[in-house]
Amino acid sequence: MPASTVTPAHALQWVATGWRLFLRKPGVWMVQTLIFILVIAALGFVPLIGWAAAPVALPVLVAGLVAGADALARGEALRVDHLFDGLRLHAGNLLLVGSFHLLGALIAALIAAAIGGSAMLTGSMMGAFGGMGMAAGGMMLGVLVFSVLWGLLMMALWFAPALVMLHDVAPLDAMKLSAQACFRNLLTFVVLAVMLYILGWIAMLPAGLGVFVLIPVLAGALQAAWRDTFSPPKALPPAAHLTE
Repeated sequence: MPASTVTPAHALQWVATGWRLFLRKPGVWMVQTLIFILVIAALGFVPLIGWAAAPVALPVLVAGLVAGADALARGEALRVDHLFDGLRLHAGNLLLVGSFHLLGALIAALIAAAIGGSAMLTGSMMGAFGGMGMAAGGMMLGVLVFSVLWGLLMMALWFAPALVMLHDVAPLDAMKLSAQACFRNLLTFVVLAVMLYILGWIAMLPAGLGVFVLIPVLAGALQAAWRDTFSPPKALPPAAHLTE
């Protein structure tokens, strides 16, 4: 399933599509978002495993949001229970994507801590002034390494829930295809990431209530991005046979 090439202008179109899909059923989207937030928050409070449960469950709920956006884009009704379509239809594979999400985040943190920590340790052995600079540099290096690894992980995760949900792709294959699509259209997804970063800050301004708009818009944008990047073009109707 090769990914199509998309231009940076598509990033704006995807966000605009997400906004239009939100405006079609804002009430249903907001209820879905409330349930989404409550489920993730509740999982975070589970004793001992809460720190791991939320990231593992995240792709399952994201797949449900994308399924709802896809249904709405195809002219079907958006239902609140679309949020749980991932759990009903592809729970095992989506939970595996979530497990890889958690594992990838832990590996990224460990690598960054090892690289940054070793530089800080070296700095602490160099003396006062040189050591302080080396330690600060080590901390910055660790942050940089983690940011790069986290970005790579996000590329692998961006399309994975949609590919599992809408194409029934295996978890690792979905993450591989997602990463390949993001690398193939790197500038487009950098533009999209910057836009979503700005929108995220804007959503936080009215006491965080903007997330009730941002999450549905993001779901719609993800569905539009999946459609343009992976959905095959519609087949042309068969040519009419010429009669003599």
